[in-house]
This record gives sequence, structure tokens and C-alpha cells, in this order.
Amino acid sequence: MTEPKLNQTLTDLLSTTNSLYPGNVTVTFGQEKAGFVRHDQANQRLNAGDIEIQVADITAPNYTASHEMLHLLLILQGFPQVTFNLTTRNDQLDEQLMAIAMELYDMVAHVLVVKKQREHELIDDTIEDLYFKGIYATIDPEDPKQDDAMMTLRLLTLTDLLVFFNGDLTVERLAQVKADFPKSWNAALKLYAVIAAKPVETPFAMRRTVVKLFKAFDEQMGLWDLPLLHGSEFVTMQSVFSEHQLRLEVRQLFDVYHSDMLDKTKHTRAYIGLNKGDHQNAFVVPAPAQKKSDEFFKELYGKTVKELFTELDLPFTLR
Repeated sequence: MTEPKLNQTLTDLLSTTNSLYPGNVTVTFGQEKAGFVRHDQANQRLNAGDIEIQVADITAPNYTASHEMLHLLLILQGFPQVTFNLTTRNDQLDEQLMAIAMELYDMVAHVLVVKKQREHELIDDTIEDLYFKGIYATIDPEDPKQDDAMMTLRLLTLTDLLVFFNGDLTVERLAQVKADFPKSWNAALKLYAVIAAKPVETPFAMRRTVVKLFKAFDEQMGLWDLPLLHGSEFVTMQSVFSEHQLRLEVRQLFDVYHSDMLDKTKHTRAYIGLNKGDHQNAFVVPAPAQKKSDEFFKELYGKTVKELFTELDLPFTLR
């Protein structure tokens, strides 16, 4: 089988990505052909400072490669990332929470990714059909008599479907999802309304939307009596500051609380810096072994925001 070749649009995108990344970014192709497209068909692998975009499935190689490349490009352009610096002390639960948080974060990123793909004509009727097939390769229709363990996955998958189609499905597709997923479709419409409420064009706007989506997701989980994500505490969301905010003292922008969760690397008590505006986790610091808490807080709150983020080696974006 001959290996797929990058089309001109992809070659140009790769050049742009390489111009922003200090190492080397390459694309490699596997040989799988599932007959549908889904976002888990490619990933990024970091090796000695270089990034390899691995496209495992070549059902639609240029679509799948461009999708992964545009995610990388967003990060290189300063759009905020999420990190996971806390542990619930249960590895399996940690993995589930991280997977859900990444799905929610990616949905917001997909507003920008899919828009670019459509601008570059990397999504056409064929890709839309393949994407829709991918939905049914991921989730089964609901059982009208009872909820099952797939409700959360249906909600995430269908919200992402709305992002992909910009909220505008054909009459046939709309009838199909309404019939097959009545309960989760209505919930997905609510989450999509949060994503679509304001344009997601800047790092600041993307961060704001992700934070709101974490809260909206937990509201829906509460309505279904399912476990909450607690994304505002569990997920560290990269900050977007103005120059003025960097000069402020930590106490002016953040409230620092002791968490019931542990610092992930040191497995000691952790303090979370919550943004005063939206109460989102912006940084995690392990509790100091030697200092008394009063002394620790006084010192922490007295630093400037820039001093603290430099000291913790935390990336941030300037507005």
C-alpha cells in the first residue's frame, strides 16, 4: 500500500507549524482504515524535542492530519492548555476525570480547528458522512427504558458533533440523532449553547468558554445523578493575563485554598490558586514541609503574579 501524501494545504500548515516550534514537526501515517473518522485516530508524540504527528488511520489522511496539526498550532499560538496537577488518590478515577476534561477542552478548541479546516476545504460532504459514521462507531442508541453507563460519553460525543456541524445538521441527520439519542441530544444542545454563546477567537475567550463548559457539564451530571467532574478544582487552566495583571500581587487576583486532593507529583497536601473572577484552578503548589501556613500564605500572597508564575515555571498568555 502506498503511503498517503500531504496535500498542498497540509504542506503549508506543516511549514507554519515548524516556523513556530523550536524543534522539528513531522507527520507519519499508519495503515488502518476504519471507514469513518474520529479524533482519536491521530496523536502527537514528543521525542528528543521533536514532535511526530502519528496518523494511525488513513480513512481520510489529510483531514485527520490537519486536525491534529491545528490543535498543535493553537498551543504554539498561545491558546491556553489544561494540565492535571492533582490526584484524587484513585488512579482509575483520575484517568476518567482527565479524559472527560480533555474532551470538554477539545470541544472548545474544535470551534477553531474545524473553522480552519472548513476554510481550507479540508471538510467536504464525504468527510461529513465519515464523521457522522464515527458517531455511531462511538456510541449506541439510548435505551428508552433506562439510562446506562454510556450517557456521559453520548453527551460528550453529541456536543462535539454540534461543534463540528456548527450547530446546523441536515434534516435527515437531525431526525436520526433525535430519534436515537433523545435524552442526551437535549443535554448536548445545552452544552453547545454555552460554547456558541460568544465567539472563541482569542486565548482569553477560549479560556472563558472552557471554564463555563466545566460548570455546565457538572450541572448536567447533577441532573442525571452522575458523578461530577469538579473541573474548576481538578483541572489547572492556563492563565491569560494583561500586562497590568502581571504586576498585581497574588492576593489581588487569586484566592489560595487547601485542597482535599493531593499534589500529583509529591503526593503531599496541595494548595490551589483559584482565579477570583471565575474560581478556576490557575495553579497548584504543594504545602511546604518546613514553613508554618501563616508564613507561607503571607509570602505567597505578597509576590507579584509575574514573580509567582516565573518561580513555578508556569506558562501563561498575554492578552
